[in-house]
Amino acid sequence: MTTHDEKTAVAAVIEGWSKAIGNKNAAQVLSHLAEDVLQFTLAPPLRYQGKSAEDLQGWFDTWEGPIGIESRDTAIWVGGDVAFAASLVRMTGRKTDGEKPDLWFRQTIGLIRQDGTWKIAHEHASVPFYMDGSFKAAIDLKP
Repeated sequence: MTTHDEKTAVAAVIEGWSKAIGNKNAAQVLSHLAEDVLQFTLAPPLRYQGKSAEDLQGWFDTWEGPIGIESRDTAIWVGGDVAFAASLVRMTGRKTDGEKPDLWFRQTIGLIRQDGTWKIAHEHASVPFYMDGSFKAAIDLKP
């Protein structure tokens, strides 16, 4: 495959993973992950290692209806059996407690090719924080 084809294949995996999150389909989300995936998500703890349908479904259950996922300014790099993607992501929706999250965050995804299939091996999501001494998350930022 050409580099362009590989970038297209990686983009398709990320798109499928994002759609599965939006649809709150835990099995489909996990199908895009490597078995030993390492995730630094927005929620505690500091790291998640491996797949857990139970943890993921627990988070999905805190949302009413679908979760809005919008990616912007995505860049993809591919070299051999490793790929990286970086983007700005917007998450919107309605939580079961009535809260309506609408925030932008930064996301970097590392993928590996296993048996000819791209799998997400690492995901890192972060929100900047204000350096004014308050240490508050800067969830009001927009691209």
